[in-house]
Amino acid sequence: MSKRRVFDIDFDLNDDTDAPAPDAPETEVSRRGPMATAISENAAALTDRQSAEAAIRAENDRLAHEYVSLKRDGAIVAKVAIDDVKMTKLTRDRGKGEDPEFNELKTSILELGLSNPIQVEDTGEGYELIQGFRRLSAYRALAKETNEDRFKTIPAVLIAKGEALEKLYRRMVDENLVRRDISFAEMGQLASSYAQQVGVSVSDAIDLLYASAGRQKRSYIAHFSALMSVLGDKINYPEAIPRSLGLKLVKAMQDHPRLRGQIEVALDQFKPDTAAAEMTVLNSALAPKRPDGTPRPSTSSKTTIKLNRHSGTVKVTGAQGRIDLQMDKDFGAIDARKLEAAVRVMLDSLGL
Repeated sequence: MSKRRVFDIDFDLNDDTDAPAPDAPETEVSRRGPMATAISENAAALTDRQSAEAAIRAENDRLAHEYVSLKRDGAIVAKVAIDDVKMTKLTRDRGKGEDPEFNELKTSILELGLSNPIQVEDTGEGYELIQGFRRLSAYRALAKETNEDRFKTIPAVLIAKGEALEKLYRRMVDENLVRRDISFAEMGQLASSYAQQVGVSVSDAIDLLYASAGRQKRSYIAHFSALMSVLGDKINYPEAIPRSLGLKLVKAMQDHPRLRGQIEVALDQFKPDTAAAEMTVLNSALAPKRPDGTPRPSTSSKTTIKLNRHSGTVKVTGAQGRIDLQMDKDFGAIDARKLEAAVRVMLDSLGL
């Protein structure tokens, strides 16, 4: 039998000698190697990055929705290239005659800049003009005349793509209703074009486009729409036709169907090259006839037209035996010979 040795070990409980501290318990991290630690740190960083990217995407989505909403409300203004703006979607309500104030608009833009941006629909491939035909035309003319870069882009309010055609027309129409020079003929032509484009009656088109106008005004527009539908190709200065003359022409052609042909013949024969001369032909068609068929002067007829000139608006009234011309001008200060020559030219153009 083996013998075990017994050792006596004395522990000095009063010994103050510092003894080494026991090792700290081994943790899970300390047990992992460098590779495992790197993988863990990369995973944590990836999670943080994904959270940040998700937050960025959410913010971008919010900003995108806000941007679209602002565009829909017409609150986004940007500079767009004039060559990117098309005019194919909407029929413009501008007459085909010369705009006497166009040069004034160009001068104002050249010297002061554009105070009121145009309005366009963002189609994704460019822009479609909604409001601002004259302003865009002025920029294009200035870009061509000056070749300056500042006229090759134009401030524009952006409208989101996809707005209903009716609303786009209403945006254009409502702006132009406040124009003092917009004529019933121009409004009537636009209503007819819109009715044909969307396949509704002219009456419905007028009610849709001119909903903000009074009932009486919509009635006048309807009469001029009828007038332009039968004589539009023959009339060169429709914007100069006063309301009273237009209404009389429509009623007269309804009462006397052959009158339309007579007016067309008269316009082809005289070929009036001014608004005043054309109004004379149209008024003559309404004058009573003598037994020999020639017009008899009427003592009750009266024609009033308004012309926009570079020096201001001119009101011209023609009645039996007189022509009144009113504008903010001292005609007494004009040289008598120059005034006489001008009157002679006017009388010659009227065949008097």
